[in-house]
Amino acid sequence: MKQLVILSGKGGTGKTTVAAALAHLASEEMPVVMADADVDAANLELLLSPQVRETHDFAGGKLAIIDPDLCTACGICAEVCRFEAIIPGDDTYRVDDIGCEGCASCFYQCPTEAIRMEEHRDGQWFRSDTRLGPLFHAHLFAARENSGKLVTLVKQKARLLALDEGRELLIVDGPPGIGCPVIAASTGADLALLVVEPTISGIHDLERILATTNHFGVPALVCINKADINPSRADEIAAFCVAQGIALVGQVPFDTVVTEAMVQGQPVTEYDDGPVSRELRRVWERVKARLS
Repeated sequence: MKQLVILSGKGGTGKTTVAAALAHLASEEMPVVMADADVDAANLELLLSPQVRETHDFAGGKLAIIDPDLCTACGICAEVCRFEAIIPGDDTYRVDDIGCEGCASCFYQCPTEAIRMEEHRDGQWFRSDTRLGPLFHAHLFAARENSGKLVTLVKQKARLLALDEGRELLIVDGPPGIGCPVIAASTGADLALLVVEPTISGIHDLERILATTNHFGVPALVCINKADINPSRADEIAAFCVAQGIALVGQVPFDTVVTEAMVQGQPVTEYDDGPVSRELRRVWERVKARLS
């Protein structure tokens, strides 16, 4: 079983559009599993109309809870809290859920044992059925952290299903940027496809995500999305790829048909067979060859 992760150095490059198209094309040839690792703003499901089969709660960590009946308002917890998450009161103290990082310093220092650490429901993860194959996705609640931990969970569940059912390919729609969620999504991947756009910051964004994949030993390919909106910038990115010895596997043109496909809830390669879809098919052939 191979793992392909689609990444970008920033949001809005068309990463999910490319991921959905490759999932559609791959599903025509082999059994696939998909994972939407952008748990902070998952949207792959918008193109696949998933039917949820399983829903599970996610606890990213523990938060401190102060028992008002045991609290003597001594103030020690507030003194040791590095995150200023303890809110003083006249007779008792309480914890700011958003500010608490779950470090448990207050728990260990409380002289009356008025503080306990409890798991906090930070989000949910789902296993769904789609017309292209199983999809694992998640929703991290607002102001909750540990998104890297949730990404790891979603990806691991998808990987285990792929192994159990003998599916040949796991396609991971990764989060944007270069932070912990991206690292979690990239772990164990056989290949990364980096989607970049021809803007002023395009090469900078590409350098950031390429440095991340290189650091973790994940081979990378590059695809320029909406390449024709700024040909000179696209040429700069192509020259950068040559200089770095990275294969540029596609230059997808801009076309409003992509938006039309989104409105219809379909990958663009399923909705239309125009220039965008034809170029994405070429991208898939090159990605498939590298995976092989």
